[in-house]
Amino acid sequence: MAASCTMCCAISPARLRPEDQVKRPAIGECQRLRADHSTVISFQPPKTLSHAAMKNFLPSSLLALAALTLAAGPAAAERQPVLIELFASQNCNACPAAHRTLKAVQAEQGDNVMVLTWSVDYWDYLGTPDPMALPVASERQAAYADRLGVRAPYTPQSVYDGAKQCPATRRAAVDENIALRTAADRPGEVSVAVLPGNRFSLDGHTPAPAEVNLVEFLDAPANPTPMVHPVTRASTLGLWTGGHVSFSYDCEASCVAIVQAPNYGEVYATHRLK
Repeated sequence: MAASCTMCCAISPARLRPEDQVKRPAIGECQRLRADHSTVISFQPPKTLSHAAMKNFLPSSLLALAALTLAAGPAAAERQPVLIELFASQNCNACPAAHRTLKAVQAEQGDNVMVLTWSVDYWDYLGTPDPMALPVASERQAAYADRLGVRAPYTPQSVYDGAKQCPATRRAAVDENIALRTAADRPGEVSVAVLPGNRFSLDGHTPAPAEVNLVEFLDAPANPTPMVHPVTRASTLGLWTGGHVSFSYDCEASCVAIVQAPNYGEVYATHRLK
């Protein structure tokens, strides 16, 4: 019997067990990776300071606090956009609504978000094979589904910084995820700088070695599709263990650098190169 992709959250048939195929499971709104990395810096004066000493103490305390803040380096102050990854297919009837939702989100949020659309191939049996589908898209989505506790990949699924997910047709859930990821304390500190001659540099540190990925996508006016930044190619540039390191890259269209925990883990930094 032919399957249909008319549900808001159509689940990949390849990932369902036989006993699950009669009744499609409901997809939870959002799964969250717990991460709380906070540091509190306090200055407490001695209890027996004189009035004159107290007057000198307060400015020196503020200077010390400022020095500690500056010592963290430029990476600590660099604001990272929320990476929104949409997994979709031309054979999914619910996906056009997701494209419209994320197009509006990108227009409203501007540099606060970076939307990428990955076309998957597991719905190709429903119609014409998706010409934008990439094997790496299905692999990436399957890894997210396993790590975020989703029973199976589905379309249109949106993933936020590799840490949260929800159906991309539910605007309230999309906005909530963006707000939570914008306010979240990212593990580590990463600074990305674009250099001349198709090069960029990383500086700072992450909790563990991180993968540096280059993702190419189509952007207006080169994008003839209704999708937001459809991905055309993805490659891994190397493993980064921290410190100042530069990378060379080859990018024919628009591209973005993604610094991410190995095996499609949490995203530490996203930076548009072109």
